[in-house]
Amino acid sequence: MIKWIKSPRRKLSIPDWLSLYRTLSAPLLIVLIFMDERMIFAVLLLISFLTDALDGFLARRMNIVTQRGAQLDSIGDAITFCVGIIGMVKFETVFMKEQMFLLLAAFAFYILQLSLAYWRYGMPSSFHTYLAKIAAIFQGTFMLWLFFFGVEYWLFYAAVILSIVETVEEIWLIMLFPEWKANVKGLLWVLNEKK
Repeated sequence: MIKWIKSPRRKLSIPDWLSLYRTLSAPLLIVLIFMDERMIFAVLLLISFLTDALDGFLARRMNIVTQRGAQLDSIGDAITFCVGIIGMVKFETVFMKEQMFLLLAAFAFYILQLSLAYWRYGMPSSFHTYLAKIAAIFQGTFMLWLFFFGVEYWLFYAAVILSIVETVEEIWLIMLFPEWKANVKGLLWVLNEKK
């Protein structure tokens, strides 16, 4: 049965559907942004972040980790994050202008990492390192806190710093792995294995 589920030609698994939810819910979230429905947007964004936590857990628990699933997860994550940024621009314009330099710096590192992954693998990397998970938790927590309660600067700075450090780790991993690979614990584990 597990072999059947792992096949990329077979039906989508529960974790795949959870990842796909994030992509499919993006248009509704964008409509809510432009309708100025901040609280409904925030609640649905929270649900998207929860599906992100749940899909990876279920995939590992059910032993159905696949390349398709890793890619669906990465795409869903990127789209959810972009929708969150659009929401921040709409609902917290002053804060976004105030922090433009840091946000652009983090975004530049991300674009560099994404470009290198496409150059190397022809698709986004899906390492899902521990540091990437920690950075995503801080990013999501900051965004949700911002939408529900307002700006919390220490959380913002922690999220940006972790995001940049995590992106640098991903760039390093892209240079180390000549072929696409999913679910790498992190750079330290890779370097220790090479010793």
